[in-house]
Amino acid sequence: MNNPADDETNPEMIPAIPDPGLNDREMRRQVIALKLFDAQTPGFQAEFDPDEAELLGAFREEALSETDALDSSIDQSGSAEGGH
Repeated sequence: MNNPADDETNPEMIPAIPDPGLNDREMRRQVIALKLFDAQTPGFQAEFDPDEAELLGAFREEALSETDALDSSIDQSGSAEGGH
């Protein structure tokens, strides 16, 4: 018997199985792509090792520097506006 859900599956959406003849970098890229595809499945918890997570930007620091934060403050004592 066929599963009706299988009939609607777009074959272009299913990633290929990684080719073992590839170099390490390309193999790693394909494994991460498969994990990202799996992560889109509701209820599935894809696991990424720290190196994979860093490669995907999970640990990228995007906070303001201390100088930028101070420059953006409207409560600085030298400010002509916004304070008493």
